[in-house]
Formats: sequence, structure tokens, C-alpha cells
Amino acid sequence: MTDLLTQVQQYSREKVGTDTSGHDYFHAKRVAKTAQELAHDTTEIDMELMLTTAYLHDVIDDKVAADPVAARKDLVEFLKSLGWSLTRQVAFFAIIEQLSFSNELEFGKAHLSLEGQLVQDADRLDALGAIGILRTAYYGGHTDSPLYDPQQPPQTFETKAAYRKKGPVLNHFYEKLFKLPASMNTATGKKEADRRVRFMQDFLLEFYSECGEDFNFPA
Repeated sequence: MTDLLTQVQQYSREKVGTDTSGHDYFHAKRVAKTAQELAHDTTEIDMELMLTTAYLHDVIDDKVAADPVAARKDLVEFLKSLGWSLTRQVAFFAIIEQLSFSNELEFGKAHLSLEGQLVQDADRLDALGAIGILRTAYYGGHTDSPLYDPQQPPQTFETKAAYRKKGPVLNHFYEKLFKLPASMNTATGKKEADRRVRFMQDFLLEFYSECGEDFNFPA
């Protein structure tokens, strides 16, 4: 699998290596590493499928790809070049096309394969903790979103279109990030998600203190 993984990593670098939204190659690399750690005690795992999915899960996402349709076609050709069968390609796309939080808003919790569940947990863990704080701020700058506005409270979204509308960066903590632990697929992932959320809550305590405001997590 070493040669195949090298090709997958190179493709990931080519497609998201210059990304400035927080979904770059190093995000993908962290997701792959975390997925492996979560799979440590799992014997029945297709490691090739899981790692390929981890490294390539964002390459056709509309937050990253200028033309998602063209990006998908290119990705299909790449998977064919790896010698992947149609069945294997279908399993791959069944994961990456149902992985996101925005997809879950519209269609509910996806019925992912074990490999997909591990990658989803790893991807969501990378949205939390110290890395999650930096990525949230970074993405907010990428989309020209305001940092904070106490007159705009966090919202609850039911569609991808509504979720994608610009709002204060700080609201993202409440609108998505603090909800992630409850959506984790693995016990280990949930435990780590809870730990990272506590770190983020401590960060917000300091943020509100420096703003001279009373601390109050929105419900």
C-alpha cells in the first residue's frame, strides 16, 4: 500500500496544497493520522480505503473546488489510475459525499461504513480544540465574515444554504462545533471531542473577559 498511499498524498497536495480555507493538505494529513489512531483496536478495517478517503475527502467539496463537477470527474480518473474497481469507487464516494455537517443538517445522520465513520470522527475532531479555534478564525477571514457581533445571536440551521450564509465567526462555535461531540461515531472520538470542547469553552471564557462582557454561553 506504500506506493498507492504516496500517489494519494501527492494528489491531495496537488488539489488542496494551496487551499486558504483551512481544508489544506495538512488538514487532510491530520485527519488520516487521527483516523488511524481511532482504528487502532479495530481489526476489520479497509485501511487503504480509509486513508485514501481521509486524504481526499475535501478535494471535491464546494468550499475548496472552484468547479466541483470537474473536480469529481478528475478524481474518478485518478481512482481508476490506482486500479480501483467501480465497487471500490462507489464505496469511496459514499463516504466523502455524506461526510459533512451541512449534509447532516439536510438529510440526517448518514449511514456510513466503518471506514467512513472513522474518517468522519477524525475530520470533526480537527474542527475542535486549538486547531479548531485557529481553523474557525482562518475560515472566517477566508469568507470575509465578521469576527463577533453580540447583536447577532447564534442560529439553528436546517439547510446547507442557510448554514453557509455569512455570520459572525464566534457564532460558529455554537452553531456547529459544540454540537459535534454528540454526533461522534466512536466512544474514543467522543471522549476526545468532549476534551477539546472544554478547551474551547475555556478560550471563550477568556475572550468574553477580554471583551469586558459577562460570560454566558448561548443555549
